Amino acid sequence: MNMGRNLLCLFFLFSQAFSQPNQDLLDARVRALLHESLSGELAKEHVIQISRHHRIQGSRGYRAAAQYVLEQLRACGYSDKDAYVESYKSDGRAVYQTWQSPSGWDISWGELRMMEPYEERIVGYPEIAMSVMTYSNPGDATAQLVWVGEGTSDDDYKGKDVAGKIVLATGYGGEVHRLAVLKYGAKAVVCYLDDDRAKDHPDMLQYTGMWPRTDELERVTFGFNLSHRQGEKLRDLVLSGKKVIVRGQVKGIGLEPYFMDVVVAHLRGSEKPQEELVLSAHLDHPKESANDNASGSAAILDIARTLKELTDSGRLPKLKRSIRFVWVPEWNGMMPYIDAHPELVGPELGGKFLANLNMDMVGENQELLHSMLIMTRTPHSIPSVLIDVVENMAQMTDGLNIRTPRGSQSLFNYRIVPYSGGSDHMMFIDRKTPGVMMVHGPDYTHHTSDDTPDKVDPVELARSEMIAAGTVIFLSNLVTNEALDLVHLAGANATQRLGQAGRNAARLILDSPIDRLPAVLREAMTVVDENARVAKEGLATILWFNDQSETLRAVRKSNEQLGAYANTLLEEVKIDATMRLENKGTPTFRAVADKRVPIRLTRGPLDFGLPESKLPKGGAATGAPRYQLNGDVRFEIPNFMDGKRNISDIERALTGEFGSAAIEGFDRFIEDLVKVGVVKWKSI
Repeated sequence: MNMGRNLLCLFFLFSQAFSQPNQDLLDARVRALLHESLSGELAKEHVIQISRHHRIQGSRGYRAAAQYVLEQLRACGYSDKDAYVESYKSDGRAVYQTWQSPSGWDISWGELRMMEPYEERIVGYPEIAMSVMTYSNPGDATAQLVWVGEGTSDDDYKGKDVAGKIVLATGYGGEVHRLAVLKYGAKAVVCYLDDDRAKDHPDMLQYTGMWPRTDELERVTFGFNLSHRQGEKLRDLVLSGKKVIVRGQVKGIGLEPYFMDVVVAHLRGSEKPQEELVLSAHLDHPKESANDNASGSAAILDIARTLKELTDSGRLPKLKRSIRFVWVPEWNGMMPYIDAHPELVGPELGGKFLANLNMDMVGENQELLHSMLIMTRTPHSIPSVLIDVVENMAQMTDGLNIRTPRGSQSLFNYRIVPYSGGSDHMMFIDRKTPGVMMVHGPDYTHHTSDDTPDKVDPVELARSEMIAAGTVIFLSNLVTNEALDLVHLAGANATQRLGQAGRNAARLILDSPIDRLPAVLREAMTVVDENARVAKEGLATILWFNDQSETLRAVRKSNEQLGAYANTLLEEVKIDATMRLENKGTPTFRAVADKRVPIRLTRGPLDFGLPESKLPKGGAATGAPRYQLNGDVRFEIPNFMDGKRNISDIERALTGEFGSAAIEGFDRFIEDLVKVGVVKWKSI
């Protein structure tokens, strides 16, 4: 066995020895205080209260829920200065960076009734809040029902006269309305859920909304959501040849200029108050919507109560750094809040916001929903030790016997997974504040009328609170001995992850056709290089929380070891490539560098429709699609635009994170972002 392989084995042994810590990061006394003081039962009561509000973004119902949160903060001692609401215009016209605000909205009553071939009330609002599509306008229409299948493409309407009629479809309500009503002249739309979960739960309604664009605001009518059972019944009547007449009525204000409210609370730090850690949760969604996301909103509300009571009473020393709590309308409300606070950025951009824990669906009853608690790593664009702390807190929580009088008896089921978007941690990550999302999945009730408080478990709420509260307390107060312990833990974890990257690189070589080895070797080496960069940069973020000389020395030493390990992995990859060529030498490759440097012109994650929504029709593709990138890749591309990386640099970073196959066409994506004016090329 050669020296390289000996060193490789030693690093694997190092990784295995330290990847299972024999003690918790959190001080035992603090752990006991949190175990006693955090209350999943109180959080469950908050879930029940919040879920009574039809809290659509920009609606009066959302404002009522925000006021409930503010009242609870006042009740546990937060002053006017430390707990308040910031409001942002929400009229469907105001734009925050690349994000159009939703319109305000309010209705009082709605009903869908079949008139022929016989009379029957099908569904009504407010008893089933999701029955009326959000952002519907008031109206009264009686018309023949026409079946159009999914109803989201022009092909669905070929040969069908829907003008003046009401359309029945299985697609998302807003997409169906955009075609059926705004393009083809229908009066209204009726949609129902038609997937595998709907067939298993036929009386469940899906949450859909119009989400009108600014130029559509004056033309929006209304729509209804039905269950699978109801929709299939109507479809079968129509397809049987019977003339089906339905009457839809919606009463109330409908679309209106209003506001998005962001509730903010501060627990001020005693020594470094300007340095902050943020706990966030989105408060919006239709009535019920208990797990999504009354659970996260309730969890951070109970954490805010607990930390306030413990520090005010002196049972827990005041935290050295500040904790900020924010309750927002998801994405659309977080964007104006971030935009209004340019100081809310991470150290890489000169700011003092060090971490974000975003709690989005954290209270599911795992016995009922067969789900798990998922915690996402930060992406490669902002490596951080945050996930190492979160993972350790999850291990600690797993070892505690958390039980409540009305909670489940479930065992704790959790996973640490690669970065994934889908919630407000994206807004913090974009501003270079590392963000971790805590979320439950899979969940058949997601965005449906079955997401009700009975499926929320106070035990799981308490577990999630323990992880989040333990994380922010530990990082807020990090002393040198704890920092050194964290260096060992994070270094061991980084070694293990780097070892896995080395294995992935080796598999690329071993599985490659011989004629592609030069290109594959380049990708394999990039995978190792980029993951080594991520490992070292993540470890260095410990210095954000404790920069004493002892910590600095420990971080430098660990990073030297990681660098040596990465070099060993690179040598092994080259050896594997040479062996594939039957020892004829290591394949060489020549890469033509693309030296164009893209510069971002906006803050915050790009609106999800960009660049396609702003390109001239057909501008995004000529012949084959210019790119087919998933949402996480699209999110990361702008994050690597730091004014220094050129296209080739960004390609290497993306390859290390996602692999070359997942990023094909990323450069053309950037070119289209330039065309629509949200990116420009740096002058050379």
